[in-house]
Amino acid sequence: MDKAEALRILQGSRDKIDEIDEEIIHLIQKRTSLAGDIVNAKIVLGMEMEDKKREDYIQDRTKKVAEQKNIDEKCLKKIMKLLMDLSKKEQEEILRRENNG
Repeated sequence: MDKAEALRILQGSRDKIDEIDEEIIHLIQKRTSLAGDIVNAKIVLGMEMEDKKREDYIQDRTKKVAEQKNIDEKCLKKIMKLLMDLSKKEQEEILRRENNG
């Protein structure tokens, strides 16, 4: 491989990463947009906003996926924790807006 080919490979890989990042951001937005439905369902069901059982399930599932996909478990769990925190924050914001009318 010469330098020109290495540069093409590098740029091509970076372009693909940029596309994947856009997909990830879209999926995060899509995931976060479900917060309103979740808040309303929890209110009707008389549930607390924080659902430890669900969070434990997500972390257990994440561990299994990390093993299956050969992804660093600790890093993947951190990512999932961030996503859960983002969802909880959005749920709390929706609840606050509804309560303040």
